[in-house]
Amino acid sequence: MKLSEIVRKLDLNVQAGEDALDIEVTGGYAADLLSCAMAGARRGNLWVTLQGHLNVIAIATLDELAGVIVSESKPVAHDALAKAQEEHLPILTTSMTTFEVAGRLWEIGIRV
Repeated sequence: MKLSEIVRKLDLNVQAGEDALDIEVTGGYAADLLSCAMAGARRGNLWVTLQGHLNVIAIATLDELAGVIVSESKPVAHDALAKAQEEHLPILTTSMTTFEVAGRLWEIGIRV
């Protein structure tokens, strides 16, 4: 499923990387520990986390993720948004909890 369709279905807010929403999402991953995301997220996955700092962008770029959803209306740092924009990495935000986002992703067919 294309990331643009997920954005629409989950009513996500696009904070950066709006030019890269045409990417195909291959699965999902939810974690707040950066080391877990480095080890567990796979290329093309959509990462759901509470964190919105520069290291999230580094890991998402390194792992070649489709994008990052920052849950619970947590703020995303300005330097992180600037780097994500530079890397064409979609950063999406929502007021939903991580648990709810993961459940909604599962419902629409995004699996591991």
